[in-house]
Amino acid sequence: MARISYIEPANAGPEAAEIYKVFFRGKPFNAQKALAHRPEMLKHFLSFYGSVGRSLDRKLYEMIYIRVSMINGCRYCLQHHLAASKRAGLTPEDWRALREENVSRFSEKEQVAVVYAGKLTRDPHGVHDDDFVSLKKHFSDAEIVDLHLLVGLANLSNRFTDPLGLEVEIAEENI
Repeated sequence: MARISYIEPANAGPEAAEIYKVFFRGKPFNAQKALAHRPEMLKHFLSFYGSVGRSLDRKLYEMIYIRVSMINGCRYCLQHHLAASKRAGLTPEDWRALREENVSRFSEKEQVAVVYAGKLTRDPHGVHDDDFVSLKKHFSDAEIVDLHLLVGLANLSNRFTDPLGLEVEIAEENI
């Protein structure tokens, strides 16, 4: 059960109502209904969220978001990104491999990114120059920045949704 109230579309103030209409066709998810307590923050967050990770392949984007959410134990984000990952071509077998950190089924580029995302999530101060040797074989500097921001965004979302007790409003997947 959510630890804070949701701003439902019927009760939204003008600014939140407009954001709901423009971005969500009037049907926001619970994370957006929680953020709507601060409409200006919701608006800016949506812009930021929509820009992060876009230089990366969509499948890789979802793999990273899923792996970070698994490490952090974030049920809300995990379920939303499992659903999105189906559209990007990921399968339940891929999800299990990500959970087990068995990256051998993925391309070398995907392996490097997923392992690095895990390291960055678990021990950001343990990142060293050697990590960048592998990254730079597969990613441009702009993509490395995007990868870092994506891991940060996933961590931020993980620390927002589950601790607030936000309910998952979509059908849940079991891995």
